[in-house]
Amino acid sequence: MAQKGVQLDGETFSCCICLDLLKDPVTTPCGHSYCMNCIKRHWDKKKLHSCPQCRQTFTPKPVLLKNTMLADLVEELKKTGLQAAPADHCYAGPEDVSCDVCTGRKLKAFKSCLVCLVSYCEKHLQPHFKSPAFEKHKLVDPSNKLQENICSHHGEVMKMFCRTDQQCICYLCSVEEHKGHDTVSAAAERTERQRELEVSRLNIQQRIQDREKDVKLLQQEVEAVNRSADKAVGDNRKIFTELIRLMEKRSSDVKQQVRSQQRTEVSRVKELQEKLEQEITELKRNDAELKKLSHTEDHNQFLHNYPSLSPLSESTEVPSTKLRPLTYFEDVTEVVSEVRDKLQDVLSEKWPKILRTVTEVDALLSQQLRTREEFLQYACPITLDRNTSNPGMILSERNRKVTTIPNYFLLFKSSAFNHNYQILSRESLTGRCYWEVEWDALVTIAVAYKDMSRSGTYNECTFGHNDKSWALYCLAKYEFRHNDINTAISGKSSLKVGVFLDHKAGILSFYNVDETMTLLHRVQTTFTQPLYAGLALHFSGGDNATLCELK
Repeated sequence: MAQKGVQLDGETFSCCICLDLLKDPVTTPCGHSYCMNCIKRHWDKKKLHSCPQCRQTFTPKPVLLKNTMLADLVEELKKTGLQAAPADHCYAGPEDVSCDVCTGRKLKAFKSCLVCLVSYCEKHLQPHFKSPAFEKHKLVDPSNKLQENICSHHGEVMKMFCRTDQQCICYLCSVEEHKGHDTVSAAAERTERQRELEVSRLNIQQRIQDREKDVKLLQQEVEAVNRSADKAVGDNRKIFTELIRLMEKRSSDVKQQVRSQQRTEVSRVKELQEKLEQEITELKRNDAELKKLSHTEDHNQFLHNYPSLSPLSESTEVPSTKLRPLTYFEDVTEVVSEVRDKLQDVLSEKWPKILRTVTEVDALLSQQLRTREEFLQYACPITLDRNTSNPGMILSERNRKVTTIPNYFLLFKSSAFNHNYQILSRESLTGRCYWEVEWDALVTIAVAYKDMSRSGTYNECTFGHNDKSWALYCLAKYEFRHNDINTAISGKSSLKVGVFLDHKAGILSFYNVDETMTLLHRVQTTFTQPLYAGLALHFSGGDNATLCELK
């Protein structure tokens, strides 16, 4: 137990930087202790005055004074002959690279040597720093795969690379099995691959930046959609609430009118009823007098009393129900029913428009694009499909440029446009897509369904002359054509046009390419199939058009 206590003291008085017993111990303001030289070198190296253990930063740099009491305790500990044991975190675990030189419990490797093919802890690595014999040794981060650098055939370090077989080899391999192959030093191949790697990294980093920008723009769009949707829901709730209140008010008004008229009519009828009941009472009294008189046996008495009988009052007039049946308030219900039917008709007529307007929100978002930079976020890499081109056309620039062959116009295979200098893209277009076309003479820029006829009548197989294609004719002036209906377009002509397609929203737009992207023509329709970009040239004289490579 006593020995265990001394060992604990040995670990307690060790420096966590050098892992040895403290020399000239100093204590930082946070309470941790180090060798004076160790903490000074640490701060000089890091250019930051912080504690290596708790990471607390000190500003300004604290004045370090020798801890006399701690120094005395360390000296007493040294007299016992014990040295500070490395902390547990310095020993190699199952997943760590261990020092090949250490005996017993091995420390973590600090570096691996590609020449020695040995991994060293910090202590056993010191000769590589101090002895000139190790100056040319290559030190790398600790690795468990050093033996993979040894040739399995010759037991030599593989310092060569065979480009023919794409593998690392040793010098003996280069003059035996790989004799006559394209071989270079591993360092030279690494330099070449490193350049390629850096280019790849630059491309990846650029794509990351582009995608992060796209994500940011999409997030902004999400926020804009949410704001717009929340406002629309709130406004429509208010409108429908007002409509419901109006209907409730009209219902209340009708109810009040009916009840008021009900009271009036009931009062009138009851008044008439009372008059009739009074008349009945009077008639019964008269009838009783007449009956009594009719039973008088004395003739003289009968004749004497007869003139004194009360005359009958004028009969009360009662409205007749024979000419018009009593309907009372049924007419009100009929009129209200007519209003309900008209309201239902209006809602039935307008409801599809409301739903269509909701689905066209995407189209409205598409129309918010203004600058070329905003359009370029939807740029699509489009190439031309050789199988759809007229044989009088040739492709170049990685299938992005098409040129007509002079005096060449022949029938070809069924998949190609046989009667026109037309061609479609290889890629189908859905979602939002943007591309640009430039040309040197006359061109037709189009989109079309893939099943558009290739060899039928002129209208069936010509862009813009059928219901399967939409085309902008860039001639002396712009013209737009769809289903053989021509629309003249005013606008300054150029030799470069941008095309924006929002397939879901049913929007196809053409722009003169400049900083403000001048709109030439916009189509709002419903696309039922994926679209393909199309180009048509008008003369067989070397005319050309190019799908621009957008970056």
